[in-house]
Formats: sequence, structure tokens, C-alpha cells
Amino acid sequence: MRPVSKQRPSERTRGKSSRSPARGITRGAAPQPRRSKRASGFWAGVGRVVAAIFSPRRPMVLLTIVVVILSVAAAIVTGGVIPRTLNKTDVAANALVSHAGFGIAQVHLYGNARTAPADIMAALGVKANQSIFGVNLRQARARLMTLPWVADADIKRRYPDDLTVKITERVPYAHWQTPNGVLLVERQGRVITSDSSARFAGLPLLLGDGAPEHALGFIEAVARHRAIVKRVKAYQYQSGRRWNLILDNGVIVKLPETDWDAQIKELDRLIVDEGILETNIREIDLRPTSPFFFVVGRDGVPSKEKKTETGSAI
Repeated sequence: MRPVSKQRPSERTRGKSSRSPARGITRGAAPQPRRSKRASGFWAGVGRVVAAIFSPRRPMVLLTIVVVILSVAAAIVTGGVIPRTLNKTDVAANALVSHAGFGIAQVHLYGNARTAPADIMAALGVKANQSIFGVNLRQARARLMTLPWVADADIKRRYPDDLTVKITERVPYAHWQTPNGVLLVERQGRVITSDSSARFAGLPLLLGDGAPEHALGFIEAVARHRAIVKRVKAYQYQSGRRWNLILDNGVIVKLPETDWDAQIKELDRLIVDEGILETNIREIDLRPTSPFFFVVGRDGVPSKEKKTETGSAI
């Protein structure tokens, strides 16, 4: 019997696997990338749901959500939730600041000769112990400017707990007779009030539409002649273009539309030098351009004339 000997593997086959390589895999080929595992967990699921809802592929869903959000916001605003919340916050902050020593304790008023303190306080709108920081100075000043006599107002804080209010009042210049009564007006013609009490009795009286706006220059021109001012009862703005002087004895002096300085000076001479107001006249017409004047007697007969017709009311 032949002996059986075990054959050793050769050097070339040593270390090699006896298994044949798998199909489709070649030696030296790059390994295939592995697929990433899908994110899992609660928040990952929420993210996928949100992404699906707001996907551009579903515009109607997105539009519906926007409409719902806007509707809720509108309901909150119109329902007064936000203002009530802010008001409660403001009240709490005001109380805190007041307890800290910054609550309004005094209001000092200056310059209000004709404006009642109660009216000023009502316009300011401040309350005792209100936070000095909570006063809107610009709005308070705007309310003060609506008061009839107030021409200007200045409000300042005086820490820790005072307000100073300085009032500049309007200066009455004349009375203005209107169908609705007598009004007080200032120099530039602005109506101040309907108060025409005796304390303003010495002011000029204006008649006619548009008289306050045009009176300043004319009254100042007349005021330079004392003899005329002493006899003037009213200044009448006639036909929206010229002035008449109504004197205390009922005489009407008619002046031209322009260049009435020279005519006023001539009237002063007639009163002082010739005593024209002591004669039997009712009207002096100084409108003609010649140096002569036209006088109509109280009985309707002209006592001096340059023209044959009498003066008219225009």
C-alpha cells in the first residue's frame, strides 16, 4: 500500500481564501456609499409635517393659514386686548414712579391775566400724583393753544414733582360789530372772543365785512391826529375797498381807496382851523382828487361843493 502524504500549500496560494469572489465585485473597485438613515424622533416628525404644510405644492393650504393668522390678529386689535394691556402696564408704571417721588404735586401758572386757571388745568389734562414723565408736553401745549386768549404757551418740567406753565395772552385791539354781536379782535384781525365787557370800552369800533383784516394801518394813520381820534365813533370798511369815519355827532367822513393820509391830514385841518364840525353838515366827502372838499348840509343842501351831485354812501 502506498503511503499517503499531505501536500503542503505552495507559497503562491498561501494566505488566499479558497472562496471565490462574489459576483459583481472586482478587486481594487471603490466602495459604494451607504444610504443615510432617515432622521427619526419627535422633532424630526414635526419638521416634516411643517415642511409638508408650507410646501409650494400646496398654495391653498398656505393661503388659508395666512388668512386665519390675520383674522386672529385683527380680532385681538379690535377687541381692545392690546390697549387694555398697555393701559394696565402704564398705570402700574405710573404708580411706581409716583411712589418714588416723581408724582406731580404742583403746577405753577404765569401770564394768565384773562384765562381762568381751571381752563388751563382742564387743557393740560394732568392729575395729582400723575407721573411727571407721563405728561406729553407737546400735546398739552396744543390743547392750551385752543383756548381763546392764549397766543403762546410754554410748559416745562421741574423735577422732581412740579410743572411750570407760562402763558402769553392775546392783546385786544378793537371791537368788531357783526350781525351775531360784538367781537373782540387782535391787531392782525383774528377774533379773540365775544367778550365785550366794559373793561374794553376804550377800543376802536369796526364796522363792515373784512374790517378787522384791513384796520391796522388805517387806525394808526388816524391815531396820529388827536383832533380826529377824539371825535371818531366808528371806523366803517365800505364795500370792501375803502373807509368811512363815523364821528360822534353823526357826521360821515368819506375817504378815498388810496392815498388817504393826505385826506386825513386835511380833515384834521378842517376840524382844528375851520371848526367844520361846528357847522350844519352831515357828510364830508374827501374822495375827489382836487384840494376841495364836498360838504352836504343836514337839510340836504350843499354848503360847499365842487360837483353838483351830493355824496353817496359808496
